[in-house]
Amino acid sequence: MTPHFRRAIYVQPLPKSDWKNSASGASVVHPMKKLARLALPAAFALAFTTNAFAADGKTVYTDNCAKCHGDDGKGATKMGQKLGARDYTDAAVQSAFTDEQAFKSIKEGMKKDDKTLMKPSELPDDDIKASVTYLRTFKK
Repeated sequence: MTPHFRRAIYVQPLPKSDWKNSASGASVVHPMKKLARLALPAAFALAFTTNAFAADGKTVYTDNCAKCHGDDGKGATKMGQKLGARDYTDAAVQSAFTDEQAFKSIKEGMKKDDKTLMKPSELPDDDIKASVTYLRTFKK
């Protein structure tokens, strides 16, 4: 059995002395440098804007959940006591449901005996997930 060899093609870059535009005498920028000058700033801009628009769980929770569950997650607000909001600082309460169940409850709302405890949320899915993640920080 004979070994198979691949033929390597090597293209030698132009020497720097040849990086002149013959018509105008101006210097020509190496194509890789040109690509780096364009691609790197674009990559950094994309990375920073993606993080800037990521859902902030604490803000979402404060704006949408704290009126019933309280800033501390104990459910000791007037509305929380009226509706029977759970104490999310209690480890037993937190272990009684999964993140998926919490997401579904927020997304679809909650009812008990034809009484609406929580209306369905119109928040984007990423905001709901971020608020559930933040809710998990209350566990002691």
